[in-house]
Amino acid sequence: MAIVKPFRALRPSPAQAAEVSAVPYDVVNTEEARQLADGNPLSFLRVSRPEIELPEGTDIYSDAVYEKAAANFDRLIAAAPLVIEDEPSFYIYALRMGERTQIGLVACCSVDEYDKDIILKHEKTRPDKENDRTRHMLTIRAQTGPVFLTYRPNANVNELVNELVRTAPLFDFVAADGIAHTIWQVPTDRNQAIIEAFGGVPQFYIADGHHRAKSASRARAELRAQNLTHSGQEEYNFFQCVLFPADQLRILAYNRVVKDLNGYSPQDFLKEIEREFEVRPNVDPVPRKHNRFAMYLDGHWYGLKLRTDVTKRMKVTDRLDVSVLQDSLLAPVLGVQDPRTDKRIDFIGGIRGTRELERLVNEGKAAVAFSMFPTSLDELMEISDAGEIMPPKSTWFEPKLRDGLLSHLI
Repeated sequence: MAIVKPFRALRPSPAQAAEVSAVPYDVVNTEEARQLADGNPLSFLRVSRPEIELPEGTDIYSDAVYEKAAANFDRLIAAAPLVIEDEPSFYIYALRMGERTQIGLVACCSVDEYDKDIILKHEKTRPDKENDRTRHMLTIRAQTGPVFLTYRPNANVNELVNELVRTAPLFDFVAADGIAHTIWQVPTDRNQAIIEAFGGVPQFYIADGHHRAKSASRARAELRAQNLTHSGQEEYNFFQCVLFPADQLRILAYNRVVKDLNGYSPQDFLKEIEREFEVRPNVDPVPRKHNRFAMYLDGHWYGLKLRTDVTKRMKVTDRLDVSVLQDSLLAPVLGVQDPRTDKRIDFIGGIRGTRELERLVNEGKAAVAFSMFPTSLDELMEISDAGEIMPPKSTWFEPKLRDGLLSHLI
């Protein structure tokens, strides 16, 4: 059983919530973040992606970037202003995208339980991103973007959440991308009821935010080492999360692009992959079932199907489409041995569509692109339960939580 804990959130006023809130730091690059924040001095991107206020070409891991993050955080606290709650609270966070709504609990979870795998993981982290968010967290002494957790549906939790959303919300706005964000502050006299309801949930699973969770663990280790009176109850022992029931979530594909063909010409590359895959030209760029891939190369879409039967593979992870592509093509043919660290590969969230893949290849920013069939939530939880690890960037969740609405000070 994993615990949930209320916390004293640092937040904007309801009138400023839409202006302050921002997309997560890791779904946009520097130039996209700069464009989104343009003309909005209160945008939280000035804290989460502070390099947008520094000269173009600034190393995003330089000292100046973290110094700017701290300065901008202090300025935003004063200018927005951001206020800290008097008492620890839980919050309910509803996201609406089109006709779909998902409703989750904003809380703090235990770093100890993350370290002990009571909160289950399905993905390894990339060292550069891990280092970045750990330093960012330690510099501003806050967790500003929540970890996205899921759990198997629980009737008692559902009943309680449905009761709590019948009141007036704290925040209620539609962001520029059309996603509606509604947040309710739970009355403090209902805190114990939430803790007891979630006591019936055996496991939490990280859906999105492995780097945030790992960074919270590393930040706790550093702060604990500096604190001679460490008790285990300090705020740095907990990290902010939002917990959604699995039956409300949707996973989109997480597509791949590779910058070069590892020395092959397009024609030789096609011949090489035909050793392992059936290749068909002129296909739909969106795969419709497992063990099917769409590949964009030299201005054309090709359909790929592995010649061998993946259902005979023993480990769950080996049967995933992302594993099949990695083990049968990306590593042996394109030379991408470790997608966590290889700079030749990039990952494109399914929300951007296949036209983004075409654009990257057509503009010469990549040599080949792969459109994937999405991983399922059942696969995610089965792999987590088995203690196995997916390849990096196996899942893309939509809609995304916003940064800056509720921050956890450590």
